[in-house]
Amino acid sequence: MQTPAMENVMLLQQWWVWAVAAIALMGLEVLAPGFIFLGFGVGAGIVALLLAVGLFGSNIAVILLIFAVLSLVAWLAMRQVFGVRKGQVKVWDKDINDDV
Repeated sequence: MQTPAMENVMLLQQWWVWAVAAIALMGLEVLAPGFIFLGFGVGAGIVALLLAVGLFGSNIAVILLIFAVLSLVAWLAMRQVFGVRKGQVKVWDKDINDDV
């Protein structure tokens, strides 16, 4: 007999769970901009694709490691592509309280 905790772990080995998580995380990015949840969503989406193809489906530790690495790589890549570019940072030369 399987315990509820084991059923939850086995649920993480299903591709559709990762696909739903990817969609939810990408939708959550609308509320918290900064490519944080979007990086996790991309990682979850790639894990869903890998599980649907049949790769890395047996070991939950490997699945979570792949998710973590892919999320970090996706976040770093988006930070490079969409991050703050040179010249976009506002530099204040004068303080508003200096005129008093």
